[in-house]
Amino acid sequence: MLTPVQLLVGIGNPGPKFAQTRHNAGERWVRQLAESFDISLLLKTRHRGYLGHGDILGHEVRLLVPLTYVNASGESINSVCKYFDITPNAVLIAYDEVAFPVGKCRLKFGGGANGHNGIRSVISHFGGCRDFGRLRIGVDHPGNPEKLVPYLTRTSMPQQEMTLAEESSALDDSCLDWLLSGDWQRAMTQFHTDKDEVSADHKADSTQLDSSTEP
Repeated sequence: MLTPVQLLVGIGNPGPKFAQTRHNAGERWVRQLAESFDISLLLKTRHRGYLGHGDILGHEVRLLVPLTYVNASGESINSVCKYFDITPNAVLIAYDEVAFPVGKCRLKFGGGANGHNGIRSVISHFGGCRDFGRLRIGVDHPGNPEKLVPYLTRTSMPQQEMTLAEESSALDDSCLDWLLSGDWQRAMTQFHTDKDEVSADHKADSTQLDSSTEP
């Protein structure tokens, strides 16, 4: 897969009351990326979202935060893709993943929606095409399916969990450069290896701390 990523998207529900919720993990990821590389996100009513255009590590890219609700994310994303002639395989979408605990993230190219309404919307607006990139940011699951909607959309994510999610989803410059160059396999290998090593270190530290407190 050697199609350079041209559009990075972070999905979430619009408005300040949702900004700190788990469902907006993807939005926060893109906003943080925009801040890191000094890219302004400007309201574009034509595309129903905040859109930025700039340079990241020598690559011309666009960043998008849709203003649609999550389950209609495809409307904004497809509008931008059509206007700038961006193919689905040049898109990376960051979003919340309830199948992963907080602190676990995965890069993925292609596949189904896995129950995520935002990704389902994107696939639908792409005419059934599933060949786009995803950054799945773990937010955990409340355990009871009936509690899932309020868990994702009606309560703020605790600050400690939010910080862990941001740290675990961060891409270092080499990984980001490979993605923007289209070298998905190399980017995924490094991202997962680095994150698994960090996770293992955290577990080891926790185990050591627990054992040190035993009588």
